[in-house]
Amino acid sequence: MPTSSRPRVITLVVAAASGLATAYAFPTHDIWWLAPVGVALLSLAVTGAGWRLAAVAGLAHGLGFFFPTLSWSGVYVGDLPWIALSTLEALYIAAMCAVVAVVQRPLTASRLHPLAYAVVPLAWVLQEWARATTPFGGFPWARLAFSQADSLLAPFARFAGAPGLTFAVAATGVLLHALVRSVFHRLRRTPAAAPPARPLLGAVLVLVALAPLAVALATTPPTDGRKVSVLFVQGNVPKPGLDFNSERRKVLDNHVQATVAAAARNPVPPSLVVWPENASDIDPFRNLDAAADIRLAVETVKAPLLLGAVLLGPGEYVSNASLFYLPGNPVPQRYVKQHPVPFAEYIPYRSFFRNFSDKVDLVTRDFAKGDRPGAFEVPVAGQDPYWIIPTICFEVAYDDLMRDSTLQSGKQDNILAVQTNNATFGYTAESEQQFAISRIRAIEHGRSVVHVSTVGVSGFINPDGTYVEKTSLFRSAAAFGAPVVRTEVTPSDRIGPLPQYVAALAVVALLAVGQWRRRRDARVEAASTDPAGPAESRRDSVVV
Repeated sequence: MPTSSRPRVITLVVAAASGLATAYAFPTHDIWWLAPVGVALLSLAVTGAGWRLAAVAGLAHGLGFFFPTLSWSGVYVGDLPWIALSTLEALYIAAMCAVVAVVQRPLTASRLHPLAYAVVPLAWVLQEWARATTPFGGFPWARLAFSQADSLLAPFARFAGAPGLTFAVAATGVLLHALVRSVFHRLRRTPAAAPPARPLLGAVLVLVALAPLAVALATTPPTDGRKVSVLFVQGNVPKPGLDFNSERRKVLDNHVQATVAAAARNPVPPSLVVWPENASDIDPFRNLDAAADIRLAVETVKAPLLLGAVLLGPGEYVSNASLFYLPGNPVPQRYVKQHPVPFAEYIPYRSFFRNFSDKVDLVTRDFAKGDRPGAFEVPVAGQDPYWIIPTICFEVAYDDLMRDSTLQSGKQDNILAVQTNNATFGYTAESEQQFAISRIRAIEHGRSVVHVSTVGVSGFINPDGTYVEKTSLFRSAAAFGAPVVRTEVTPSDRIGPLPQYVAALAVVALLAVGQWRRRRDARVEAASTDPAGPAESRRDSVVV
């Protein structure tokens, strides 16, 4: 049934259902195939609608999607931040659907109407790009790509990154919509709502939609490389919540004790030990006791240690940093988080937002912004060194940060470390969602990932996105692994942000083609009303 003849309430119900279906594709539900189903339902709701109805339908989808998916954002700070964040993210879906309606409208009335389906996956890539960059640097969580860690499409991330994987999921969804619509019209013997389409054009679009799946099915991401021994430590915290670090000394002690115990169990030193973000919220540069405890851990395990720490400074700021300690060297190297999280690690326009919630003052000092990616050389006895590349918490969701970090060490062997602290999100899906993002990043960059949290989940991820096991939430754990170090530059790393640029140009081109066809068809219709019209019309039809 065309949207124009369908009651609006049905359109909105279908759109909301599409959002809920998409939410169930993400952890901890993990029904990955519901992501293309959700896209198909939204495409069904929007196709043929005016831009205003399409925008409202997009908002319904967004609310149905983001409210459950981002529910962890309000678990300890109240409903207002959760509602505000979910609504803001939903507005991007609303804007996307309005754009889709505007671009689709002239195409659906011409013989090029199969192109109308292509608008949806292209616009989805652009919508996620906009969410990832605006406002305040963006919030690229809950992208379609990040629901696909266990899907058949996942290997496609190796070639086109997260944006390309999102396109593949959305293209599969609109292909499903087109197939169901075609079967429906055949069964109902419904007359076509548009002129007969060019068969070759339809075939080409089907091939484009299926190409990512074909590439993914034909690809086995490489997992070769030199194995190195790594120990990660999940020290746990006294209690979940915003005041997890009310006993900051206890958090540090937990990680020290777990490391010392692991060294006792396995006398062969690993090449590296990785602690999570916030493992030491006591600045070891200013607190001699904290520095001594960290040094005890390093000298006991006889291996370099990468740990997350909160440092005082520069100036009035604090820094969320990764510190890299080498045995015998008391002065660590450091990496400072490049993308502090707005409203969590710094408060933009604090006086304004205080009018809505006094929770902004829980962040008493804003975090500084690092100005460069980090990489630390790990020496290995009798072998060539390798590089450990730290990423702190939500940075794992940002394409450019992950790509720049991965590529900076050139042709040197390296692995990625995702250091995070999930204590502030309790027993929610946030930890699993983040682990799934790390799995996609492993495929995208062809790297092993050591994903370690203060409270879980933590685990070793292979370059193909698989993992052996992961830890449980709010348990102390220390695990030895043998990740491979690699130097490969994947096709995704080579093309960088090209998929977003191509999507933007393609949407503009489709808009131009649609407007041109609309004006051309109007001229043909006008010409057919005078005596010379039919002949002119016939000549036009030969060209079409």
